[in-house]
Amino acid sequence: MTYCELLGVMKEVSMTFNDFKLSNTILEGIKDAGYTVPTPVQEATIPVALKGKDILASAKTGTGKTASFLLPIIEKLILQGSGENFPNPRALVIAPTRELARQIGESFKVYAAHTGLRHFVLDGGGKIPSQVKKVQEGVDVIIATPGRLLDLDKLKKINLAKVQMLILDEADTIFDMGFIRDLENILNLLPEKFQTMLFSATFPATVKRLSEQLLRKPEHITVDRLGTTADEIKQVVYDVDKDKKSDLLSYMIGAQNWQQVLVFTRTKVLAQKVEQDMIDSGLTASSIHGDKKQGARTKALNAFKEGKFRVLVATDIAARGLDIENLPYVINYDMPKLSSEYIHRVGRTGRAGKKGLAISFVCPDEEGMLQNIEQLLRTRIPKRRIKGYEPEKRDIVKRRFEGKKEDIKGAFGHNRKKAPAKSKKTSKRGVSGRSLQDAENAKNKKSGKKANWKK
Repeated sequence: MTYCELLGVMKEVSMTFNDFKLSNTILEGIKDAGYTVPTPVQEATIPVALKGKDILASAKTGTGKTASFLLPIIEKLILQGSGENFPNPRALVIAPTRELARQIGESFKVYAAHTGLRHFVLDGGGKIPSQVKKVQEGVDVIIATPGRLLDLDKLKKINLAKVQMLILDEADTIFDMGFIRDLENILNLLPEKFQTMLFSATFPATVKRLSEQLLRKPEHITVDRLGTTADEIKQVVYDVDKDKKSDLLSYMIGAQNWQQVLVFTRTKVLAQKVEQDMIDSGLTASSIHGDKKQGARTKALNAFKEGKFRVLVATDIAARGLDIENLPYVINYDMPKLSSEYIHRVGRTGRAGKKGLAISFVCPDEEGMLQNIEQLLRTRIPKRRIKGYEPEKRDIVKRRFEGKKEDIKGAFGHNRKKAPAKSKKTSKRGVSGRSLQDAENAKNKKSGKKANWKK
C-alpha cells in the first residue's frame, strides 16, 4: 500500500486524529504534543496497525514514524486495561541506540500521559539493579536496545512471554550494526504469535529479504520514494581541501552567525578533533560518540538543545535517533561511506515540515562517495566553492574511493538486473549462492541452536 493508493480510497478532506477513532485519553496526549493533523505516514500506518496486521513501513526521516507505531500500541493496550492484571510487558520496541530508545520513551510519556499505561526504557546507560527493580514492578511497554534486553534475560529478570506487539525502529541500522543474532535470541523469548512492525527511513535489499522471513503477510507502506530526503531540506556541497575543512567550518559558522549547528564525522577520533578545533577557533562546542558515557552524551545533547553551545559534533551511531526541534543546520564534515547514512544525517534537520540546510564538505578523495549518494538520491547536489578553501590541483590528488561504486541496486526502489544462477558448490572460503539467513541457519545448526524466525 502506498500513500497515493490510500488517498484514492479517502475523501478529499484533511484527516484528523479523531478519524482514527482513538480513545479520548490518547487524543488528550496528542493535543499535549501539539499535533493537529496526522502526517502522511501516520495516515497510512495507524489504521493498518490498529487492525493487528504486520507492517513494513518506510518514510523520510522526520515525518512522524514514532507516533505511527506508538499510538496504535497505546490504543490497543488501554482497551485491554492496565495495572496488576498485566505484570509483564505486552509491547516491545527495539531501537539500535540509547539516544533513539530514550527519544521514543519521551514520546510515549507524552502520548500516554492520561492513560495510566506504564513504560520503561531499557538501555546500556542505566544500572542493571535499578532496571531490574523497575521491570519487576510491572510495565506495559518496554523500549530497549538489544544488548541490555538480553542482559536482563541472562539474569532471568524479564519475562517477554506475554508480548503482543514487536516494533523494530530504524530496522536497517538494527541489521547493519550486527544485531541479527541478538534479534534472533530476542525472538526466541517471545510467544508464538504477535504483531510485528518494522519502521525505517531506508530499506536496503538485505534488510528486505530478512524482513520477509520475519513478517507474516505484511502491509508494505511507502509514503515517499525510498532513498529520498525531505523536500524542506536544502542540500549543498562545498569543494574543499581536506586540510582546510576545520577552517572552513569555523569560518562559515562565524561569518553567518549560526547558533545551532550539528556536525557529522565518520570516526570518534575525528569528532574529538573537530570539537577541539571549534573551541580553539572561539566557538562553544561539544561532541557525542561511542566512547563517551551515556550521562555525558545526554548532558551534551540537552545543553545543545538549550542553546548553551553552538556546535555539536557527532558520529553516525551516536547521533541516530536525535530529535532536535527546529534544528536549522547539519554539516557533513566528511562523507559517510554508506549512502543510506547520508539520508539519516541530513534528516536531523527539516523535520516536521520545518526548513533546513544540509551542507557537505567534499574533498577530492570523497568524490566517489558523493557520486554514490547522488545515484541513490537520483539527483545532483549543487556545488559551491569559497575562495581560499578550495582543493589545489585536483587532477593530481589520489582519489581513494574513485571507481569504488557502492552496490545500491535492488535497494531503495532501484532496479537490479537478474544475475545468472550461481553454483552452490562449496569451497575453502565458504558456501556460494546462499542467502544471508541460510548462512545464519547453517551456523545455528552447527552449534545446535534453532532459529525461530516467524513463518
